[in-house]
Parts: sequence; structure tokens; C-alpha cells
Amino acid sequence: MLAAAQRAFPLLRVADTMRSQPIVRLFYRYGLSTSGPVAISAAHFAASVIFLRMLSAAEFGQFAFLLIVVPFCLGLSGALLGAPASLTRAKDEATASREIATLQKASLVVSGAAGLIVAALMLSTSAHTGEAVLFGLYGAGSVLRAFLRSLANVRGDIARAAASDILYATLLVVGLAGLIGFGRLTMPHAAVTLVLAILGSLVPFGWRHLRELLPSSGAPALLSYMPMWRDVTRWSLTGVVLTELTTNAHAYFVTFVSGPKVFGLLAIGALFMRPASLVLGALPDIDQPVMTRRIAQGDFKGAFRVVKEFRTAAGAVLVATIALSAAILIWFPGLLAKKGFDETQVLIVLAFWIAITAVRVLRTPEAVFLQATGNYSALARVSAWSGATSLLVTGLLLFAVGPVASLGGVLAGEIAVVLAIFPLTRAWKRAHA
Repeated sequence: MLAAAQRAFPLLRVADTMRSQPIVRLFYRYGLSTSGPVAISAAHFAASVIFLRMLSAAEFGQFAFLLIVVPFCLGLSGALLGAPASLTRAKDEATASREIATLQKASLVVSGAAGLIVAALMLSTSAHTGEAVLFGLYGAGSVLRAFLRSLANVRGDIARAAASDILYATLLVVGLAGLIGFGRLTMPHAAVTLVLAILGSLVPFGWRHLRELLPSSGAPALLSYMPMWRDVTRWSLTGVVLTELTTNAHAYFVTFVSGPKVFGLLAIGALFMRPASLVLGALPDIDQPVMTRRIAQGDFKGAFRVVKEFRTAAGAVLVATIALSAAILIWFPGLLAKKGFDETQVLIVLAFWIAITAVRVLRTPEAVFLQATGNYSALARVSAWSGATSLLVTGLLLFAVGPVASLGGVLAGEIAVVLAIFPLTRAWKRAHA
């Protein structure tokens, strides 16, 4: 029937031929999966600009720090929950169902812990207690949503994950716009908007998916998590913590030493690179399960092809992000330079962030591939090396030169990852050629 339809309608043959082309197939594969992260990136960009233009420099710094702390918790969640969930793709159905049930129960504990961490860290930036509690609720909801999103990707339900992303972005932007329209934009009201947006973003997962999270008599006890901890998550968690030192040591150093207002300057550069950074954080949820399945099937060439496609997609987003940044600097030079932020320093910070993000685009696909092979212990050692490098160089540059120069420590840590991780990938290829 399909062949007859193609003979009757030549356009169907053209469409079928186009889908078979590698570049079209690549666009189709990543188009839906990246639409959600891009929407969130745009929403966070808009929210950051609103905070920068309409609230105090210290409040902007607090919001920028929140966008460091919550992704860190998301990384912890990915290590504790997402990594073992993705590996279930290579297991039999009974084992996979049992492990996912355990992870669903564990996600409630991890989300609660994340909320406490976020609230405590925001209190350290001199946020009011009520605001810190709201930020903690936002962090807990974000971690729970991230797990549901990872589970949807593992099950191949990319559309549901994208719908959650887009709904969150829409609710956040509409909520902040409403506050501006009614003249009620304050930090507490913005915090409430964040909480409502993250709660609303759970709706696309459906009541059935949310109900699965609730403990039941038939679900395995949390002690069933221990084998996953022993085999996978202790190493992936160590890697996330050490990677945080590599990527965000400057954020904690500058915020705790110089205050959120000073950190706001460094956050402006990161704001320009947010689209590329968010996509780099989201693509592993899509590609790691695919790599894991192909490796389990012995299709090593297919797994390596996914690595190349990952890097191509991330590189394209980086180029688009740089072009957007250039357009803003050329046509709207004062948009992100306000409240005492020197434009020259902003340019220097942006140059640092472009270099940092470019190195991340280079090395992230290799790291995800090694995760798909289950080589978390080696990745933890890489993270230890890069984290120590970043921590040392960042601290030296901060105290010897200043906050802007501290970004050099982040770049040094990223380069250390590249120098360590590519030999590991080559060694695995040689061993399995």
C-alpha cells in the first residue's frame, strides 16, 4: 500500500527520500528533543533580563545563583536516578520494571533533599527566609520533574518530556509578564511564580505517571537501591560533585567571598551562553539510552555515530548562540549592561564563556559515551583531576587578580577534562574494535 501511494503521489517519495538523508534525519531526531530545552533557555533568559533590568543587582545575583544551584541538584538527581534509569534499557523487562519502581520511590527522597539544599544555599546569599523556602520548593519540584523527564525519555516518550519543558517555560514567562503588568514584580512574587510554573509543568506527565511515584505495597523497598548505588550511582554521584567543582567553582567562590552582586557580572556572560548550556545538559537524556542500547546489541559503530551526531547538534546550537550574542551586542549593547556593570568587563566575561562552552561541546559527547559503557569509576577519576585543577586555579585567580579572572579556573578545569577523557574513549575503542 505504501509503495502504491508513493507511485500515486510523487511528493511522498520525495519526503521519504529526504527523511533518509543523514542531515534531515539528524534534524528530525533532535528537533523535538531540543525544542523543550530551548524553550526553557529562552524563558530563563527572559527572566534573567527582567531581573537584571527591574530588580536590584543583588537580587539579580541571587536569581543567577539559583540558576547555578538548581542545575547542580538536577545533576545530582541525574547521577542518583537518571543514570541507573537509562541503563535499564539494556536489561530484561522484569529487571527493568523492578529497578524503575525502586527509582520512583527514591525520587521522592532525592527531591526532598534537593529542596533543603537549595533553601540552605539561598539563605547563605542573604535571601529572606520565606523566599529561601519558596526557592527550596522550586528546587524540589525541579528535581522531581527532571526524574519524570528522564523516565519519559527512557521509555521513548520524547513528546511528553518536550511538552513539560514548553509548559514550564510558558508559565514562567506569562507569570512574570503578569507581575510586570500589574506592577507587582518583587522577589517574593517572582519566587511564587517559579514554584507555580514548576508545579504546572508536571501536568503533561499525567496522573498515572505521578501516581507511580507514590509508595505501594508491591514496590520494592528503598534497600533495593543499594545494588544500583554499588554498581553505578556512587561513581556517577562522585563525578557530578567533582564536575560541579570544575564548572561552577567560581560561582560559589565569588558569591560567598564577594557577594551575589559581584557574581551577577559573571552571570551575565553565562546568560549569553544559556541556550547552548541547556542543550548540552538535555541531550544526554536522549542519547545515553540510545548509546546504551546499541552497545548492548554490539552495534559499536552505531554508538559512535550517536556521539558524532551529539557533537554536531551541540556545535550547531553553540554557533547559533554565539550569533545571537553578537546580534544583542551589536544592536542592543545596553540590554545586559546595567547597574554598574562595565561593558568592557562584560565582553571579557563573554569571551571566557564562549571558550568554556566550546570546550564543553567538544568533551561532553565523549563523557556521555563513557557513561553509556558504565565506566563511571574512570569518569569519577577524571572529574577528581579536573575539579582539583579548577578549584586551585579559580581560587588563585580570584584572590590574585579578581572575580572576572576567576573564570580562567573554569576554563582550565574543562581543558583538563579533555586531556583526560579522550584517551579513555580511544582505549575503549581499541579494546572493543
